[in-house]
Amino acid sequence: MPRRVRCDSCICRLACGGHRERHESERSMRKQPGKTVADSLTETVEIVLPNDANPLGNILGGKVMHLIDIVGAISAHRHCRSLLVTASVDNVDFVHPIKIGQLIVLRAFVTRTFNTSIEVEVNVFSEDGMTGQRRQTSSAFVTYVAVDRDGRPTRVPPIVPVTAEEKRRYREALARRRRRLAVAASAHRRYFEK
Repeated sequence: MPRRVRCDSCICRLACGGHRERHESERSMRKQPGKTVADSLTETVEIVLPNDANPLGNILGGKVMHLIDIVGAISAHRHCRSLLVTASVDNVDFVHPIKIGQLIVLRAFVTRTFNTSIEVEVNVFSEDGMTGQRRQTSSAFVTYVAVDRDGRPTRVPPIVPVTAEEKRRYREALARRRRRLAVAASAHRRYFEK
């Protein structure tokens, strides 16, 4: 009879081909060196067109949220080189509008990784195409979970904060994660009450 092996996510038989590949992949992930915040830095720019705007000529909030998710996912993917799913988005405030004809600039980077999840900070700016003046309009923290081709969570490489600012964001991410998990647990109790 094949020997049983205990891993972080399950108990399985060594002879089990489906899980063996997964365990080998997880072991190689643990051996991977950490990556820096700069490795995940992603910036994208688009022009705000009339079809992306409301009747006041401001970009739609839903369009901004869509772009936040896209650029955040690219940043997380650059860090872990894995498939990802969006797990949560912290609140998004729209502090200033972005008008038709202006540029929307999104800048994202990984702030911290946990076992299988990655927190990404995304900052949104408007940019005047004529003057180049930028103004921050919103920001969000997005959490992604790395998954394998079967949709099961998989480990991610650690993040290595280098600068004082990166180290501060790294420390603060743990408190944000704790709040996020507490809110999620409360919400899940309400969703699944009988």
